[in-house]
Amino acid sequence: MAFRNVIISNRCKLSYSLNYLVCRKENEEIKICIDEIKLLIIESNEVAITSALISMLIEKKVKIIFCDSLHNPSGEVTPYFNNYYSYRKIKEQLEFIKNPGELWKKIVQKKILNQSRNLLLKGKRDEASLLINYYNNVEVEDSTNREGHSAKVYFNALFGKDFSRDKDCLINHFLNYGYSILLSLINREIKSLGFLTEIGIHHIGESNSFNFSCDLIEPLRPLVDSMVIGDDINSDNYKRLFINMLSMEVKYNEQEMFLDNAIHLYVINMINYLKNRDEESIRFVEYEL
Repeated sequence: MAFRNVIISNRCKLSYSLNYLVCRKENEEIKICIDEIKLLIIESNEVAITSALISMLIEKKVKIIFCDSLHNPSGEVTPYFNNYYSYRKIKEQLEFIKNPGELWKKIVQKKILNQSRNLLLKGKRDEASLLINYYNNVEVEDSTNREGHSAKVYFNALFGKDFSRDKDCLINHFLNYGYSILLSLINREIKSLGFLTEIGIHHIGESNSFNFSCDLIEPLRPLVDSMVIGDDINSDNYKRLFINMLSMEVKYNEQEMFLDNAIHLYVINMINYLKNRDEESIRFVEYEL
């Protein structure tokens, strides 16, 4: 069973040999069994990779993420083998996406609840109380935009009133990197089930290839936020912290497991709810701050 998240951060050549990923540096050669690899992140622009290796990684359903010159995730290769991309799957999604039922409301409520926990962590009790009020007043499809109101209070309380998510600053650099890592995992799970990431229940951006993933990531964003407001993060270690985040222990459906495994079950259950309207399928990832 695949379990390794492999990060390539330095100049090297990646090739394929006898079911192994071979990493060759100047005076070193490392081999990793491809069957053990779940995710490959190529962080450096000085990495050469052979088409034979890419082909085998795709065949083994390994997710490949490429980073830009600033080491931010910029693109990915998603395997299509055994994903059952068919007219039936797409038609099914087009039907269940029309009526999301209570799902978007539940997603927004969980996101706001997790945001309030972060505020309490930083001693912002008044703002946390205001978010709980917003939580209690979320309507179906969030028609009164409690999510937007909460976000303004939340980010201003954490990072100051001059902060904006559009601002070019180190905080947003950290946040965007962490969000991108989680989004890539959700993309992988949606694709592996044969559905489209482009068609969401709330996000409908015409230029967004990951609308559905952006819907499902919302309750998990505060997990990234909690790491950014922590004392351990800095410009030298943030990438490693967010990669290690995937192996942190969380709870899902009362069971302890790694975050990336919980995301796998989370995506399956959210889609099951959309297809079957079974309220028991709406379960969220729980984590300790």
